[in-house]
Amino acid sequence: MSPTTQALLFALLGAVLGGGVVLAWRISENQTRPATTSPPTVSSGVATVLSVLRSSALIVGGSDEVLKASAPAIAMGLVRDHRIAVRELEELVQQVRRDGQIRETEIVMQRAPGIPPRHVTARVAPLSSQQVLALVEDRTRERRVESIRRDFVANVSHELKTPVGAIRLLSDAVIDAADDPEAVQRFAARMHTESERLARLVQQIIELSRLQGDDPLDEPVAVPVDDIISRVIDENTTDADAKGISLVQNGERGLTLLGNREQVAVAVGNLVANAVAYSPDGSSVVVSAKPGDTTVDLSVTDQGIGIPASEIDRIFERFYRVDPARHRSTGGTGLGLSIVKHVAASHGGDVRVWSVEGQGSTFTLTLPRKASHMETAS
Repeated sequence: MSPTTQALLFALLGAVLGGGVVLAWRISENQTRPATTSPPTVSSGVATVLSVLRSSALIVGGSDEVLKASAPAIAMGLVRDHRIAVRELEELVQQVRRDGQIRETEIVMQRAPGIPPRHVTARVAPLSSQQVLALVEDRTRERRVESIRRDFVANVSHELKTPVGAIRLLSDAVIDAADDPEAVQRFAARMHTESERLARLVQQIIELSRLQGDDPLDEPVAVPVDDIISRVIDENTTDADAKGISLVQNGERGLTLLGNREQVAVAVGNLVANAVAYSPDGSSVVVSAKPGDTTVDLSVTDQGIGIPASEIDRIFERFYRVDPARHRSTGGTGLGLSIVKHVAASHGGDVRVWSVEGQGSTFTLTLPRKASHMETAS
């Protein structure tokens, strides 16, 4: 072997030995270096599911840190600084992590002063030994509807007791006064009045219940305003004539609105009936129509007793009465204006009132307008 070849072999052997030493040192260093734990992650599949959920969803790690939150959860205020912001929900997550049992509960989330609390249901389930999934549904609207229904049933029960009780007492009085024709006639007339009031109350309860169950109008139809006003005036002529009240149609003619004919007629009819009931004898009630750019204003103006300024904000509440004694004398049910408000809402319209005590009131129902052929062509 030549000296040159020997030198090359020794050089190659030295390089191999040197590389081995370096490799051994690197391996030894890696073995002695303390192991680092990567932070927990959420799989891409779970993250994708959360992104399309309409519910508020949280994935919580072993240290109660929020690893992933859906947009509704953040908007609801369930997360703050990567932590659960609701103490009851955090405790529920910790319980599920300890025993692995799925839990569900209802939580009342307090909000800023003056804002009603939020009612939510939370369902919490384990995803792994450390990660927990929490699904939260906002039930605030459902609870409010349930409360309104309970109040409605209670109010209906109370309102029905009055005419039913009166009819029963009057029937007993008629029996006791069987030998007195004048007394029988007087009591029978009062029974007739109370039975009419009862029938009116039941009818308005049915109308209000139906309106509350209706969705916004999907396919409104063209409704001639003049026809509605003429119909309403005709329906209230008898009561108006009994008090010497003149019913007057005013405003622009030939207008057409978009909506439900029966609902609009009921709403305007209630406004006119109220105006007649609370107006003095010999006065007048004016029903007028005025066009807007895209709406029609149907106004009913009376010269009645008016409404105190402190009561105006509440007159559209169901069964609310400014003067209960006055309502008893007129046979009012306290439901007419609630029906008007629901009709306005179902049509995407509005109802407003101007009133001064002792001077009268003007109620204005604003509904969508159907453009005329000339306006459409232009």
